[in-house]
Amino acid sequence: MIELLIVDDHTIFRSGLRRMLSDEADLHVADEAGDGSSALAKIRSGKFDVVLMDINMAGRSGLDTLESIRAERPELPVIMLSMYPEEQYAVLALRARANAYLSKDVEPQELLTAIRHVVGGGRYVSPRSAANLLMQMDRAREGAPHEKLTAREMQVMMKIVRGMSLTDVGVQMCLSVKTVSTYRVRILEKLGLASNAELVQYAMRNGLLD
Repeated sequence: MIELLIVDDHTIFRSGLRRMLSDEADLHVADEAGDGSSALAKIRSGKFDVVLMDINMAGRSGLDTLESIRAERPELPVIMLSMYPEEQYAVLALRARANAYLSKDVEPQELLTAIRHVVGGGRYVSPRSAANLLMQMDRAREGAPHEKLTAREMQVMMKIVRGMSLTDVGVQMCLSVKTVSTYRVRILEKLGLASNAELVQYAMRNGLLD
């Protein structure tokens, strides 16, 4: 039996995922967590074969939580889930040593395939995003500017280009406005840009926006 931990800050999504997985004879949702801190506590005290975790949770993000999991349980398979298409965060998640990254709109069978694949020791990328992922990795090797951003800087950037104010970014990520502003300055410097408008244009040119 494959024991799963679901980590997502939306109760309805967790419930829907639990119902879907309950139809599989070899899968069992052993527990749930609504945030990164709770997930870490459960991982420390329980035994799970795989973690399904949202990348964009309020407070401690999925990527931050993944970093802590890797420090404590490097062998534990983690599948990152997101409402955003794979091409936007897949490279970032895989670099952070996630075992798979899937958009939340994938077909159930694909998620089941990914779960069984990573439990078997592999890493999984959905067929629909494989070409984009390879293209982004090629760009990374060539030195695409946004590939130099840290995971946290990339998160801040994506929220800004989607129109969020610095105040709202801070609230969602549990950071002060001053800290978010500092991240923004670093991002602009690394990308060689001068304004939020140029940041949005950059994101569009590089396929980072829907």
